[in-house]
Amino acid sequence: MPTGSEQVSPGDQALEDLRDQRVVVTGGSGFIGGHVVAALCRAGADVLTVDRRPAKAFRCHPAGDHGVTVMWGDLKDGAVVEASVETGTRGIVHLAAQTQVLRSIEDPQGTFDNNVTVTGALLERARQVGATSFVLASSNAVVGAGASGTLREAVPLAPLTPYGATKAAGEMFLSCYNAAYGVRGVALRFTNVYGPGMSEKDSIVPRLLRTAASGGTFDVYGDGQQVRDYVNVADVVSAIMTSLAQPGLSGPLVIGAGFSVSVLELIALVEKALGAQLDVRQIPAKAGEMPAVIVDNSLARSWGWSPSVGLEEGIAEVAEEWAAKTSTSD
Repeated sequence: MPTGSEQVSPGDQALEDLRDQRVVVTGGSGFIGGHVVAALCRAGADVLTVDRRPAKAFRCHPAGDHGVTVMWGDLKDGAVVEASVETGTRGIVHLAAQTQVLRSIEDPQGTFDNNVTVTGALLERARQVGATSFVLASSNAVVGAGASGTLREAVPLAPLTPYGATKAAGEMFLSCYNAAYGVRGVALRFTNVYGPGMSEKDSIVPRLLRTAASGGTFDVYGDGQQVRDYVNVADVVSAIMTSLAQPGLSGPLVIGAGFSVSVLELIALVEKALGAQLDVRQIPAKAGEMPAVIVDNSLARSWGWSPSVGLEEGIAEVAEEWAAKTSTSD
């Protein structure tokens, strides 16, 4: 669990320590990655982002002193890892991963290669170049079989899928590199992340919006009463910045809103934001689906982080962005 007695609020002074520091962001062209790069720019960091997808054009905040170095390549290639994490790198934010649970079941070896082998290679490179901070995007899927009741950092690891197992393995790599080599690792166990810029994602919020735009039917597995925690991407970015800025913080950290809603309640929020009713049908529940994900974020709060975007407000913002893009493309 995160340890240390230097718990101070991650305010401006803590983030000021990132100014002029080289931070590598893997998966920087992705949904969360783009927001993280922008936040690091605002903090004045020297950012390098690496992704195997075509690079997007990043522009730093006017207050930033640096641009963004963009590298396009596959991190399974050791040469890409070596080139992206150079001497002088202070921290790594590792977001790149195979994140689809069903794909992990179909291709466990490929998921291992993307999620475990790459994480290990990045940590080893961090050790070689003297990087001191490593932030891993993890998941509460690492505790799948133990996911009864409220999820906390102390729940034993018991993943149910190859995806969850690879994230658990990544957390173990972080633990040993922290203990043996002094590479401070923080594994952020995100709940369901949503927010602006997620139009390409396949998670429930964009799927609902795509269904509304197309006039199609949205399938609800089971009775729709299964509950999940939804955390806004702005709060996820805040957690990442906190993890980089707090020198005493290490280990797993649950990052979620701290309250859960059912699928049917989420649909109602989307309908309210859109001012329209969706066509919904119920189909048989998926085997092995967790009936409830309820998390305790009190440990993260003790380190100065707290969620700031309410679910209704956040859904309304995403719906507004979606509507604007749809009208522009017409």
